Amino acid sequence: MKILNGSELAGYIKERQRKSVQTLILNYKIKPQLAIIVTVDNPVINLYVNLKKKYGEDLDIGVDIYRLNESQIKEVIDKLNNDESVHGIIIQLPIFDPTKTDEIVNLVNPLKDVDSLGSKSIFDPATPMAILWLLSGYNIDLEGKRVLLIGKGKLVGEPLYRMLKNSEIDVIVADRKTKDLKKLSLEADVIITATGQPAIIYPDMIKEGAIVVDAGVASEDGKLVGDLDESVYQRNDLTITPTKGGVGPLTVCALFENVILAAKKQSKL
Repeated sequence: MKILNGSELAGYIKERQRKSVQTLILNYKIKPQLAIIVTVDNPVINLYVNLKKKYGEDLDIGVDIYRLNESQIKEVIDKLNNDESVHGIIIQLPIFDPTKTDEIVNLVNPLKDVDSLGSKSIFDPATPMAILWLLSGYNIDLEGKRVLLIGKGKLVGEPLYRMLKNSEIDVIVADRKTKDLKKLSLEADVIITATGQPAIIYPDMIKEGAIVVDAGVASEDGKLVGDLDESVYQRNDLTITPTKGGVGPLTVCALFENVILAAKKQSKL
């Protein structure tokens, strides 16, 4: 078994980003600033928000958390859009009313939409970028391989499909409701799964020597789990992300890559 260790790659990227931020601060007097808007209080969301805040602090990027109710959100977004000291704005999902997600995320200035949730954002989405960074970091070339992407979500599946197709990669898209999922997965050289449905993939669904990237996240019995059943890790022939430290650390890296890029663009550097 070969492990795709995202934590290890993240360490190198973080050091590069730290130097980039110091250059902005020392040479241009620009300190990147991120605003995170939170409208729902639950342990998983709080964990992600705290991880982002800690990562930003490590880079010397300012991270402010805005915990808002429905009546406040539009006014605060408008204020942040017009605040030149704020370079990035994140709407932490899910929001108070998921049916209003598209409306709310599209209120964010596209030049500050570092999570790439709005329809006009100029940035690549963080998790798809992280997946591609992870594969590239381990010299995995998708060209000529049959790729199965499981999951059609707004955050990962949809944008990753577009990014792969734009690179002319042979990609098949499925989700947890696909009737012939096992047949498709057994034909795939590379499986990328991001459904947030625990244990959707079992060992007998993966061909010998395949590459498996688990980008799914769900809460089960108080802990975070991915899309792969634990028994998948008994297979020794796979190249695979670990249960912890795979795509996740690189997703945070990718997000802050966008924050740094946003600060540069808004400062016309």
